[in-house]
Amino acid sequence: MKLESFLLEILVCPQCRAALTEGGSEERPELVCTGTDCGLAYPVRDGIPVLLVDEARRPA
Repeated sequence: MKLESFLLEILVCPQCRAALTEGGSEERPELVCTGTDCGLAYPVRDGIPVLLVDEARRPA
């Protein structure tokens, strides 16, 4: 899954306001926070990013 580049330019992590990058696998795409202290991974369901902190996967 590939998000439009203009979306990645404007979307930020709701927790720390850092930029997001695409990650995860083809079956389970995610947007991953680039913040050094945060690192949350937000799921992308049916091509729609779910930017809710409660839905995010915490870093290991």
